[in-house]
Amino acid sequence: MNSFDPSRSAPAETPQDLLAELNRLRVRAARRRGKARLSLQDLAAATGVPKSSLANYLNGRTTMPLDVLDRLLLALGVSPVESGAWATRWEQATGDRLRSAPAGEPPALPERALPVPAQLPPATSVFTGRGDALAALDALLTEVDANSPALVIAVVTGTAGVGKTTLATYWAQRVRDRFPDGQLHVDLRGFDPRKPPVPPAEAVRGFLDAFEVPRHRVPTGPDAQAALLRSLLTGRRVLLVLDNARDADQVRPLLPGASGCLVLVTSRGQLPGLVAVEGARPVPVELLGPAESRALLAARLGSGRVAAEPGAVDEIVGRCAGLPLALAVVAARAAAHPRFPLATIAAELRDAPRRLDPLAGTDPGIDVRAVLSWSYALLGTPAARLFRLLGLAPGPDLGAAVVASLAGTSVAEVRPPLAELVGAHLVTEHRPGRFTCHDLLRAYARELADAGPATDRAAATRRMLDHYLHTAHAAEGFLAPPRGPIALADPAPGVAPERVDGRAAALAWFAAEHRCLVAAVEHAAGTGHDTHAWQLAAACVSFFDLRGHWADWTATQQIALRAARRLGDRSAEAHVHRFLGGAATRLGRILDARAHQSRALVLFEALDDRINQAFTHRSLGWIAERSGDHRTALGHDLRALELFRHAGHRGGEAAALNSVGWCHAQLGDHRRAIADCEQALALLDELGDLDGVAMTLDSLGYVHRLLGEHARAAELYRRARGLFAALGDRHGEAEAGANLGDTLCEAGDPEGAAAAWRQALAILDDLGDPKADGVRASLDAVICAELDPDGPGTPRR
Repeated sequence: MNSFDPSRSAPAETPQDLLAELNRLRVRAARRRGKARLSLQDLAAATGVPKSSLANYLNGRTTMPLDVLDRLLLALGVSPVESGAWATRWEQATGDRLRSAPAGEPPALPERALPVPAQLPPATSVFTGRGDALAALDALLTEVDANSPALVIAVVTGTAGVGKTTLATYWAQRVRDRFPDGQLHVDLRGFDPRKPPVPPAEAVRGFLDAFEVPRHRVPTGPDAQAALLRSLLTGRRVLLVLDNARDADQVRPLLPGASGCLVLVTSRGQLPGLVAVEGARPVPVELLGPAESRALLAARLGSGRVAAEPGAVDEIVGRCAGLPLALAVVAARAAAHPRFPLATIAAELRDAPRRLDPLAGTDPGIDVRAVLSWSYALLGTPAARLFRLLGLAPGPDLGAAVVASLAGTSVAEVRPPLAELVGAHLVTEHRPGRFTCHDLLRAYARELADAGPATDRAAATRRMLDHYLHTAHAAEGFLAPPRGPIALADPAPGVAPERVDGRAAALAWFAAEHRCLVAAVEHAAGTGHDTHAWQLAAACVSFFDLRGHWADWTATQQIALRAARRLGDRSAEAHVHRFLGGAATRLGRILDARAHQSRALVLFEALDDRINQAFTHRSLGWIAERSGDHRTALGHDLRALELFRHAGHRGGEAAALNSVGWCHAQLGDHRRAIADCEQALALLDELGDLDGVAMTLDSLGYVHRLLGEHARAAELYRRARGLFAALGDRHGEAEAGANLGDTLCEAGDPEGAAAAWRQALAILDDLGDPKADGVRASLDAVICAELDPDGPGTPRR
């Protein structure tokens, strides 16, 4: 612009001339930004000078100080060289001098364009993975290139030690050429206990220094300094990396006032205010997966060394829980001892008395425990207590209701501290309403809990186990007809078991808590809560049976058996033997099944527990059926029927009638079998026992098939299959489907048979049921005549 020719003759100008020229410049700057005129409000925001003062300066009512002129020119996009010429002319016209200039010295005015700062720290040479996060950051570049009016801000968030700074630095170095006007960097020290957080004003001054703004041109107030920084950044493409931010308030004064720049923030917090108000884009950094973890070790130790000991590497990866900081600490130790086998390093991790001990170091910055402690130290008292208690939970995650019982409070009261833990990335809400943390954080929380009073730990553990037990017991009531009664003690104060309303809700609750319940059974037995151990295992039996989780059924009952024996509780031991026998029968381990059920019967007889004697006779009858001894099976079922009727247990009576009918069918008395099963069906309908109805429909289908009444049999099997599916009984659905396939094949409908078998086979394969082989053979055979008409279907109990 020829308006800023420094050779112009100053005496020909007056302050009014310069003000008129300044206002014309204001119009030009406004047009460049697509406006009619920059408002006083715009200029006040850019300069940090009150609007009323600017009005007085621009109207000539008050002489404008030279430092205000400097800021105003920068806001209007005037270069530093042109600004220097303006200052010279202004001084000559007004006689104004900078009050901040040292006595006897003229103010120093820039004679060149702004420098291009390059403050990024070096990127690591062993960066691996992070494809999703890098892609998310790359996508933001398109918005900067498109000259969007909005400022582009990315917030890289994640737990301590997950590699946020490493990612941010690596990406920033990769794209630095896209920001030709400079790259600024500051470590805000938001989570460093050794030094206080960097005040925003200090960071602003650091950035002004990076642009070599002379001291006499820096205003005194922090707001004015931030406004000057915004003015400097306006119209320029600069990358700002704000590392380790504590909160949004620490970041806001450092933000440019217009588009063209990109701000990359890293923080252990989620900075929701920055996301909600400034429109920042969250870029979460997750734990490394196994493959990425192995790649990191290979990059640091060499691929040959890692490939030579795959088992040890897998254990190291597992022990480090995907946390890059932990992997880096272990890799550093292995690199310092190149002759050490990696198996030795893995053993150090495995055998340490405390899991975090091998991950310690002399430098707090690479000591995993110390790094985690920095986040913990910033928590409020309720959140810190809750974090410690979460270390007591044995499962992979926790629902909000369990967390509330663990803390001895309500769900409403536990949500704020939970939200604080999530915001600090000490806990992750990985599914709606379910919370987890990685194993090293869990180990740290457990260390903190162990350092507190033992009575607090015991009380919290009891509350958690009570919550699981009472909720599971109530939910199981919707999944199966009542078995022999199991009396529960009242829950501890502060426990609020979840309300489960209906079968669908019960199945959903068990499915969500499945792994936690298995872990809770083991944890109960390991912490002296043996009654909880066997009763919780008992409450899970129906779900495990319906979903085909027979390995979990067996494992939890084996723990329960040891707990019952420690208690010396013969009734508990009898129940557990019966449940173990049921699991063994499902798995085809007939000898084990018979031994457990026989032991259960002896114990129940000694206790004169007739209802559970009846249930055990039914189980023994089922085993006899599986062995092909139908007369023995009939004897057990008749005895069960007698005991149920004597006790007035109508549900047990109906189930026993179905079993008796099944045995009569196996022995060739088909009409009596139909009479027994139809009597059972009427009673089950009256009781609303849908599971029993489905089983009895399956039995009736079998009898009608034996009679050659294939259409009637197919109808009954379809009804049974549909009812099992509606009840969520996958095993029953598969068995009824397989039986339907056999019936259709015998009726001369091979296509219908094949469809039924395929549907059944998919479920059986998923369950790992050994019956899958038989169904597969039928499907492969294609020729219906190859089916064995004497073996249609399998017993349902």
